[in-house]
Amino acid sequence: MSKRMGFKEDFLWGGAVAANQVEGAYDVDGKGLSVQDVTPDGAMGRITDGPTEDNLKLQAIDFYHHYKEDIALFAEMGYKVFRTSIAWSRIFPNGDDEEPNEAGLQFYDDVFDECLKYGIEPLVTLSHYETPLHLSEKYDGWKDRRMIGFFEKYARTVFNRYKDKVKYWLTFNEINSVLHMPFISGGIKTPKEELSDQELYQAVHHELVASASVTKIAHEINPEFQVGCMVLAMPTYPISSNPEDVLAAKDAENTNYAFTDIHVRGQYPGHLLRFFAENDIAIQFAEGDAELLKNHTVDFISFSYYMSVAAAAHPEEYSSGAGNVIGGIENPHLEKSEWGWAIDPVGLRIVLNDFYDRYQVPLFIVENGLGAKDQLIQNENGQYTVEDDYRIDYMQQHLAQAKEAVKDGVDLMGYTAWGCIDLVSASTAQMSKRYGFIYVDRNDDGSGSFNRYKKKSFNWYKKVIETNGENL
Repeated sequence: MSKRMGFKEDFLWGGAVAANQVEGAYDVDGKGLSVQDVTPDGAMGRITDGPTEDNLKLQAIDFYHHYKEDIALFAEMGYKVFRTSIAWSRIFPNGDDEEPNEAGLQFYDDVFDECLKYGIEPLVTLSHYETPLHLSEKYDGWKDRRMIGFFEKYARTVFNRYKDKVKYWLTFNEINSVLHMPFISGGIKTPKEELSDQELYQAVHHELVASASVTKIAHEINPEFQVGCMVLAMPTYPISSNPEDVLAAKDAENTNYAFTDIHVRGQYPGHLLRFFAENDIAIQFAEGDAELLKNHTVDFISFSYYMSVAAAAHPEEYSSGAGNVIGGIENPHLEKSEWGWAIDPVGLRIVLNDFYDRYQVPLFIVENGLGAKDQLIQNENGQYTVEDDYRIDYMQQHLAQAKEAVKDGVDLMGYTAWGCIDLVSASTAQMSKRYGFIYVDRNDDGSGSFNRYKKKSFNWYKKVIETNGENL
């Protein structure tokens, strides 16, 4: 039996964005407000009473009016897949409307048609930090079980509409992040410090049941659909070989594994049940919940990977990893990005092997990239570009480790680089934290021409795709 030495022939190379970070047009063609329209400072910042001028996401990079130009650039790079999300509030402006908004449905028809024109498969996230604001304000988001029905109706609507255009679907983006960012991730308006573990994990249960339910609906509408879960992957290393530190790291990883355990194995894992028992958490299961979770598991696991963290039995004795969304402590062996995120390419190989050893289902890296400050310059030909060798180096190292994981036997479906075109950062809501292969002329103060320019990494990634990852 021959061992795979590189990426498979039908490997899905591409890029990833989220509607709220690129589309703009926040109040155009009947779109309702989402939680993003009231968080001008990013995921951990203040919540405003309504949209404010300092919220860059309201206009973002205006993909809504530039999508043809942008998708043509993706095609030039050779993309096989483009991951984006549908803004739920474009389809159902309030989230609980009787009828969908036709103009919103038509926009995604046009986007997907444009992708298919170039042979690019859309990979579509149903809920990417874009809960309709009305659902947050009226129901407190996923705390309320009625959200399941609204989500099922929305999913059914888009599954039926795009059943011949979209094959790959993801239910919730980074579903495990709801534990850390309940408003952005789960539309939960109650401040995090006032939320009990009981309320938070009940909201998680509602999302998990909704995920299983729409997976069932998807397979009924089109048996060819491939439906995945999507988690924030963050390998956690013990800060020392002290068994107590090793156990602390294991406990931290189990918190994340609980979400994939339920999505793939269809039931709550023992370590989570123990946590519930020891913290007086009693999850309310409605009739049929257990059967839904058990019988409608996902076809693949997708995940974001940006960094690893370290853990200790006594974390107060160490420096915290300040830039990390999910906390942890600083790993002295790793360099950090300008925003304090630990750079750990080997961690990607580790997480791929860990997921595959644990679940034996196909894996998909749907976010990986470097947020950095880019300098737009004119080259010798007078063209504007960015000499982003630091981004090429970051991605080359991560892809090299992904290839090692494939050699280890991991079934890897594809790789979509995060923020393949510059976008508004989710964590900080800045334009200056740039990820793309394509520079968009817009600044943190909102100024700019919105012109698009190819960075040095554009041609590098094009060659990576052309050679199916042989030429990194």
